[in-house]
Amino acid sequence: MKINKLWMIAVAASMLVACGGGGSMNFGDNEYPVRTVEAQSASSQTTYPATIKGIQDVEIRPKASGFITRVCVQEGQSVGAGQLLFVIDNETYQAAVRQAQAAVTQAQAAVNTANANLNTLKLTYENSQELHKNHVIGDFELQSAKNNYESAQAQVNQAKAGLQQAQAALASARENLSFCYVKSPASGVVGNLPYKVGALVSASSQPALTTVSNISTMEVYFSMNEKDMLQLTKTAGSAVASFPAVKLQLADGSIYAHDGRVTKASGVIDPATGAVSMIAQFPNPERLLKSGGSGSIVVPRENASAIVIPQECVIEVQDKHFVYVVGKDNKVNYTEITVDPQNDGKNYVVRTGLKVGDKYVTNGITKLTDKMDIVPITPEQYEKKMKEAEKLGEAQGDAKKLKEVFSK
Repeated sequence: MKINKLWMIAVAASMLVACGGGGSMNFGDNEYPVRTVEAQSASSQTTYPATIKGIQDVEIRPKASGFITRVCVQEGQSVGAGQLLFVIDNETYQAAVRQAQAAVTQAQAAVNTANANLNTLKLTYENSQELHKNHVIGDFELQSAKNNYESAQAQVNQAKAGLQQAQAALASARENLSFCYVKSPASGVVGNLPYKVGALVSASSQPALTTVSNISTMEVYFSMNEKDMLQLTKTAGSAVASFPAVKLQLADGSIYAHDGRVTKASGVIDPATGAVSMIAQFPNPERLLKSGGSGSIVVPRENASAIVIPQECVIEVQDKHFVYVVGKDNKVNYTEITVDPQNDGKNYVVRTGLKVGDKYVTNGITKLTDKMDIVPITPEQYEKKMKEAEKLGEAQGDAKKLKEVFSK
């Protein structure tokens, strides 16, 4: 039995020797994988803080002053145009309507009396004309009849003017009474209701009675800096209609299900912020979006000639980014690059510091120093050596386990 153990240990030892003994990777001196920079297409996105509002937010304010006697809606309720929202105490306004109605009735009676008197005096004047023609009466009597008739005409006109004035007063009283019934000017959703029954309100009351928001379509307000706006204009054109579809990131980090379109862009750059104010519209069929909410506009970007490198090739030092660029003499140069702040978590889009045709080290960068000589190998050769090293490590591990088992 002891002989068998010794034999197995000898086999394990021979495996260790066959696998290279020390367990180091089978790399030559200073061999590092190097890749050549190539242009490729890349997709990225930029986010901008945004505020969400209904396509129509209408503040509801009363024209009449008084105490609220009835609140006819609830917060969050959907209402239609013309629907009753509030009722304000209207006893005084109803009395004014009744008084104005009585004045109209009185003025109408005055018009009727004046018309009847006019008809009588008209017949008298016509008879006087016939009598004067037959020399029955003189000029004085005819002139008197004419004067009476013209005076009656003036009284009729005066009575009609009084009637019109009374009718105007009635219309005004009825309009004032209608102001006591506050109705929605548009379809939408009722906002906050800060006033309850019994509250005294007027046109100058702060805050407003409520806000009715049309949320069938939402307007999302955001600002884009001048640099991004120039880039977007160069790629998409100056017309707002040609801008790409945008997405909306909600407050919980999720992406809204419907894409939006930019509908408005200010033609003036704000000198204080250096930004352009923009509005994008999003459909809201599920009424998920609420007026007054917040989120972020996500603007996609396509670059057909981008330089994209893996993040594992980049060294980050105090918000700066560096790579090792390989020169013609196979010496590495510690080179600063600038990258797009938006990335996918795996790759960087390089803005400056690298150009097509440059070569950079892809792995083992923590062992490098500036101006160090290396032996470039291809990434494929590097992967092959890594697999060989992995197999070596597995074999050494198996041999170690066997040695531990049979040494007991």
